[in-house]
This record gives sequence, C-alpha cells and structure tokens, in this order.
Amino acid sequence: MRLANQSGRLKIVAGDVAVDVEDASGGQFRAEPQQIFDRWDEFIAWASSVDATVGAPIIESELRAPVPRPGQIFAVGVNYADHVEESGLALPDAPFVFTKFPASIAGPYDTIEHPGGSVDFEVELVAVIGKQARHVPVAQGWDHVAGLTLGQDLSERDLQLSGPAPQQYNLGKSFAGFAPIGPVLVTPDEFDDRDDIEISTILSGAQMQKSRTRHLIFPIPVLVSYLSSILPLRPGDLIFTGTPAGIGFTREPKRLIGTDDELVSRAETIGEMRHRFASTNRTHPREVQ
Repeated sequence: MRLANQSGRLKIVAGDVAVDVEDASGGQFRAEPQQIFDRWDEFIAWASSVDATVGAPIIESELRAPVPRPGQIFAVGVNYADHVEESGLALPDAPFVFTKFPASIAGPYDTIEHPGGSVDFEVELVAVIGKQARHVPVAQGWDHVAGLTLGQDLSERDLQLSGPAPQQYNLGKSFAGFAPIGPVLVTPDEFDDRDDIEISTILSGAQMQKSRTRHLIFPIPVLVSYLSSILPLRPGDLIFTGTPAGIGFTREPKRLIGTDDELVSRAETIGEMRHRFASTNRTHPREVQ
C-alpha cells in the first residue's frame, strides 16, 4: 500500500491516482495523516479492501510530508561501511544515534531555506513506526514498522561540527526544512526485498550517492530493537537509517549545496523528491552573540 499526504489529506495511492481516506471510509478515519498511526492495524484491515484505482489524479505540487508531525525523529550516523571510511572513523560497535527535531520536517518538493554555511546532503531510507515498541527482539523488529519513506538528513556542517566535543549534531541537522521526507509512505510488503532498497542523490545533474540498504551495518530490525531497549518507540515516530558514501563535505574539493542547486533524491519503489534552496540573508547561528 502507498499512502500520500495531499494538501493535508490522507490518500491511498495507486499509480497516478488516489482515494481520499476520509471520504472513502465515510468518516471512519479522519483526513489528517498523522492520526492514522495510532490506529494502524485497524486502518490496514479496512484499507486492504479499497480500490484506489478509481480515485482522482494525484497533484504532485500538493504533496506534503507523509508523516507531518512525528513525535520523535531518530537518526543513525555512520551506518554504511563506505561512509564510515570516507568520514575517517572506525566501524561502530553499536548504532550511533542523534536526533532531528520535528520542526525540521519538510515535504518532498518544498523550497528549503538555505541558512548559509556548509549545507550537505545525506540520502536515507526512513522507517516509520506503526506499533508501540518497547524491548523488541530483533526478530520482531519489522512487526513494528508501518512503512518506509525517503528522506534527506540535510546537515549544516559548520554548526554541526563547531566547538569542542560534545558538538552540535542535533542543531546542525535541524534547521527548518532539514528533514524532508516523501513523496509517499510505502508498506514493507510492496518491496521485492524490504532489506535491499536502492537509494541515491543527484545534485544539479551529477550523481553524488548511490547504494543499497543491504549494506546497512545495523539494519532496520536491529535499530528498532536497540532504540526500544532504551525508550518507547511510538506510532508515527521516524528512524532515519543512515547515509552511504558520497556526501559533499568529505569530497576534494568539497561539493556543498548552494542556492542555485537542485537536489534530487530517489528510492526504489518509493519514488523521487526534488528540492531547491532559497537564501534567507539572515545571521548564521554561529555569529549570534
């Protein structure tokens, strides 16, 4: 099943058409996309009988983040061996976890404010929690995932890496718009292999990143198990699972995002996001006294 947020209304997607959930369910389920995760099993049981091919055409420009207001956003660093190598780090013995604040969520085709500094790209597969998870065994990790979407863990490296340790990972990755996701949410059964999905980044026509999620050091079930051993994962929470090699900051010379660039992100079966960046002409946070 493929789900979209079109202008704030939840849709079931089939090809280039979609059915409005509130209308089709006679009000059994509301249109607001975030609320569906608290009734995920009930919703899936109902939606399995819906013929989405009789819906209205999707309007791409109206697509918003399929999970607009996640309660928690977890992000996993250095989770591909080639990215560990390009970063000059050692292979982690446990997931390296930071957060992106929920106010950084953006849609799949939004124009994003460029705050100045060294803005970098990190394409990632994003897991969406559909069932509360607490002390979940690895073997049951997928049982708590509602679906998968595509994300960019956008990062302003100057703030992220400023000062002595501990550095500003969370803030450097949480500027407004720095967690774009979409274009749709896809349930795991839609993939030929949910553990082997191609993801890629193209920056102004040049291939920057391309890999497959089979190369994750800590796959999704391990991440669900690990995080749930520390705190509850709740319906609608997001896990950014990590990025492969090819980021702009470690290139020689560096290739960072400017206001003239178009960032295209792709994930097999999920689709494509496209983003432009606009200058704000505001004071960079590192210059605020």
